[in-house]
Amino acid sequence: MRNDDIDVWLGLDVGKQSHHACALDRHGKRIVDKPLGQDEAQIRELLACLGGHGNVLLVVDQPNTIGSLPLAVARDMGVAVGYLPRSAMRKAAQLLPGDAKTDARDAYVVAFTALHMPDTLRDAGSDDETMARLKVLAGFDDDLAFECNRQTDRLRSLPPRIHPAFERALKGDRITRDTTLALLEHYGGPTGMRRSGRTRVGKWIKSAGLRRCDGIIDDLFDAIGQQNVTVAGTQTVEEIVPVPSSHIRQLREQREQLADKIETLLENHPLLTVLTSMPAIAVRTASQILLAISGDITRFNSAAHLAAYAGIAPVTRRSGTSIRGEPRHGEATNASRTPYGTPPSSPRSTIPKATPTTNANATKENATTQPSSASHDDAATSSTACSRTQPSTSPCTSQPEPPAATGRAKHALKTTHNQADTT
Repeated sequence: MRNDDIDVWLGLDVGKQSHHACALDRHGKRIVDKPLGQDEAQIRELLACLGGHGNVLLVVDQPNTIGSLPLAVARDMGVAVGYLPRSAMRKAAQLLPGDAKTDARDAYVVAFTALHMPDTLRDAGSDDETMARLKVLAGFDDDLAFECNRQTDRLRSLPPRIHPAFERALKGDRITRDTTLALLEHYGGPTGMRRSGRTRVGKWIKSAGLRRCDGIIDDLFDAIGQQNVTVAGTQTVEEIVPVPSSHIRQLREQREQLADKIETLLENHPLLTVLTSMPAIAVRTASQILLAISGDITRFNSAAHLAAYAGIAPVTRRSGTSIRGEPRHGEATNASRTPYGTPPSSPRSTIPKATPTTNANATKENATTQPSSASHDDAATSSTACSRTQPSTSPCTSQPEPPAATGRAKHALKTTHNQADTT
């Protein structure tokens, strides 16, 4: 569905308990502006009411978690859906009069941007069950990876407090190996290992079924012999060390189980075999790629199109004689910038976020953003069946008049660079 086929643009500022809905017609006049409960019946009633005005486009500012129910109801009713990223929403809000931060104004900004700057919208995500399950599993795996890194940092900070030489023996990835984690979990640290002795530690390692650990044991006992003094707090530290060591091992086991679930989920996906056949791409990386393209590679016309969408294609940055270069995009996109699931028609459809390069004679640039002005619209709101719920006062500071022609958000936000004289 193209933007010309839409008759009503419904912006939804989603919330945990309730949302705020603002619907605009083709002329930018409010049809509905009211709170909306996080309830299927209320959402269906509103969408059915707005359906009397024509085709409806529902745009949310958060497609996951608290925004999932409105999107699911809209899809079930055959209503087109879109997603306005928070970053684009904040920039669009600067174009409108007023600085208030309210749910009503945010909902109006979402609807206004969807109406006048449709290129800023992204795909709200696929309603495919496989992709939905993959998103949940991949998100949980990201949380586990973050927690594993946090526990690793915590573990690395403990040995230097009591035995620097012991910590140096565990430099690099040694401290996160299974053998090291098992030793730290069982003995706690240098004092516990010194008390047991090299022979007993070696026997315990063999009974535990750990392999390739002779070098680590020798290095650790050599480090233990370099310090005879006991630092204050050593006993407490060695009581704490087993805790993060155990957590790291458990988190790794959980991630391995998740990887098996993801592989089972995607075993019949046609792209999994292709992706995992590439060097350095396993199930986790392949799942992230599939989520980024919504599981459908046919949405892209060419490899160059996909590279531009991923944010790795160079973009020309040139202004006069001081700014020249072709850096790649500063960030990769994980959803389409155009609504209704259609990717950009060309690599130039994406908005680059790269730092421009300057020549040797140029000094530091100071970029200032000049928001475009918007005039007030004092026209009365049309009387419709849905407007009975409209409040008597406007929730926004003022309502701008829609521009004569639509355009991209990046054309609306023009940046000027002031170059200082060189010394």
